[in-house]
Amino acid sequence: MKKMSYAIDADTMKFLKKAQKNEITEHHIYLKLSSLKKNRQNSEILRQIARDELQHHNALRRFTGTDQKPNTLKVRFYTLISIIFGITFGIKLMERGERDSEKLYAELGEKIEEFKRIANDEDRHEKELIEIIEEERLQFVGSMVLGLNDALVELTGTLAGLTFALKNTRLIALSGLITGIAASLSMSASEYLSARTEKDSSHALKSAFYTGAAYVITVAFLVLPYLLLANYVLSLLATIAAAIIIILVFNFYVSVAKDLPFKRRFLEMAAISLGVAVVSFAIGYLVRLFLGVDV
Repeated sequence: MKKMSYAIDADTMKFLKKAQKNEITEHHIYLKLSSLKKNRQNSEILRQIARDELQHHNALRRFTGTDQKPNTLKVRFYTLISIIFGITFGIKLMERGERDSEKLYAELGEKIEEFKRIANDEDRHEKELIEIIEEERLQFVGSMVLGLNDALVELTGTLAGLTFALKNTRLIALSGLITGIAASLSMSASEYLSARTEKDSSHALKSAFYTGAAYVITVAFLVLPYLLLANYVLSLLATIAAAIIIILVFNFYVSVAKDLPFKRRFLEMAAISLGVAVVSFAIGYLVRLFLGVDV
């Protein structure tokens, strides 16, 4: 073993031990995920990344002089996140938290060759492997965006308009559910027919399913406040809050899984949905006023 010609200060050594613990933790996360995947290609990719993480841990041992134990809580957390939201999302979310380590590796790599190799692995090899993981739900993000966005814009506006037109939470919920379910079926059918006209129509049914599922789930969350609360104004405020949360969560998911900008997409989607809600709210109030409807 070569002697180190570069002295590592106490703060850097502390950081290296933390990085070493992260490497062995991620080794166990990737191993766990590889055992859960039925797709042989994906499983082998994850095992390859796990081997790389173990090599990084062992390489850092030359400098820290110690072995590190994995953070079992972190292993369970990212395994659960990956099961619920998909492996690509779980892995990329985890890798986002390792940017400080990558920066330190790059800086130390200017003086120590071993860190340069680790930095290159972190920057290139792992990311290349992650990109070739096959995950069905990411192939249909466009369909989910279509269903989610249409449900948010249409139903938020519909519920806002009905709120002051009817002033009855049960009637508003009933009208919203009927409108939402009918619209979800219409959207699914339209997406199916649209996909069938493309050259690759083999995924038309799945595309329609993801569109409809995103629509129905969004409808359920938007209508729920009217079923739980008696006050129609509070129900509307809760629905708007739910719409913002849905937009926030979905755009965060897409921004992480697909490496897309978060802030601009979130603000754009929120502005459209809330803008339509405000206009529909005004229309509902004016219709009630001019027609003299009193429910």
